[in-house]
Amino acid sequence: MTLHYGLIGCGMMGHEHIRNIALLDDTEISVIYEPDPEMRVLALKTLPKTKIVDTLSALLEHNPLDCLVIVSPNYCHMGQLKEIAQSRPLPILCEKPLYADARDLTAAEEFSQKYKSLVWVAMEYRYMPPVAAFIDRAAETTGGIKMLTIREHRFPFLPKINDWNRFNKNTGGTLVEKCCHFFDLMRLVLRSDPIRIMASAGQEVNHLNESYNGEYSDIWDCGYVIVDFANGSRAMLELSMFAEGSEYQEEIHAVGPKGKISCKVPGPTRFWPEHMSKPPVPHLILSPRSPMAPSRIDTVVPPELLIAGDHNGSTFYQHEKFQAAILGKKLPEVSVQDGIWAVRMGMAAQASAIEKTVIELK
Repeated sequence: MTLHYGLIGCGMMGHEHIRNIALLDDTEISVIYEPDPEMRVLALKTLPKTKIVDTLSALLEHNPLDCLVIVSPNYCHMGQLKEIAQSRPLPILCEKPLYADARDLTAAEEFSQKYKSLVWVAMEYRYMPPVAAFIDRAAETTGGIKMLTIREHRFPFLPKINDWNRFNKNTGGTLVEKCCHFFDLMRLVLRSDPIRIMASAGQEVNHLNESYNGEYSDIWDCGYVIVDFANGSRAMLELSMFAEGSEYQEEIHAVGPKGKISCKVPGPTRFWPEHMSKPPVPHLILSPRSPMAPSRIDTVVPPELLIAGDHNGSTFYQHEKFQAAILGKKLPEVSVQDGIWAVRMGMAAQASAIEKTVIELK
């Protein structure tokens, strides 16, 4: 059976989805909705037989069509989800964040309760091989996590169509747009929900003098976030988006009474300088307290997956699982409620940084 996909949005991340869907057996992208003329041309160069349509309603009328992948700008997601629900509720893989405006929380909750097909929120970081290995081993290695630290030192936001990602109003803010991945990982790894968030963040280096149609970019580029969880564990996020010289882009550390486990993930292979040696290898470090004996476990990502995207193979593994869920071989692993929690945490962190106060989450 061939699964026929409809793609909503075909910018930079949309093309990553195209490349990874192509690596799966029995799949075909049969229709794309992309309003930008340049992106439409690029899509047709990659998929010359795919139909390009002008509206979401036209995409939903297309046949054959078995599932949808939403890769539009953040501020479009909730409106598109509602239109799909009213017109043709097919299985959906929706890119993060689920929504970008706090006023859409009620609509997201209602969608979660009433949508008649499966929805998978695209939290790719769960499926990076080193992160997946970290998740599998964290509880046993630590003896129960008490402290979790996530550090991302990376490059600035890349250019997007019409520069939509340069403004908080379009993205939900950096701690939503960029960091909802990490808040999702916190809940997943700690197996608990957040109760309290405190943050310090802002725009310090990037995009300071960038103006678009007379409006200056206000997107943040760094911050710290501390989160208390219901089970008594604590987590911290450290973000810098002017640290592209780092050997590893993400580092995750979990510590408990038995020991510590760390995970190190390099950035996109295409950004690694040609004059340097081979890109660093993602790996885990297991550090028991007694006897002290740190050990390293490499988690090599297949080269074809590194070529297919910027997320260490995770987009492919996510699509593989999404395909299995559509075919009834497994349940969806990232629910609408997971997507809502990730946005709520990001928005609470944004509010904490602005208001200089602790935000309680109910």
